[in-house]
Amino acid sequence: MSTQMIVRIDPELKAKVNNFARADGKNVSEVVRELLETYVKNRDIGAYVDDLWDRVGNKLRSRGSGPEDIQRMIDDIRAEK
Repeated sequence: MSTQMIVRIDPELKAKVNNFARADGKNVSEVVRELLETYVKNRDIGAYVDDLWDRVGNKLRSRGSGPEDIQRMIDDIRAEK
């Protein structure tokens, strides 16, 4: 279930946001939700780490590597130090 949030902004800013949102095929509420989600995501270390692991996993899979290759890769990188 969602809840409401009341935010006070300058009328000019509201008009500009409304115009940009409309140009993107969205309403102001959608734009504000996206901005708040991005704000929280950028500050949530857990989400950042999860995203990082997803990107690493995708890159490894794109190179044909699987779970069995990970320990070997870790050992190889540690040996480079």
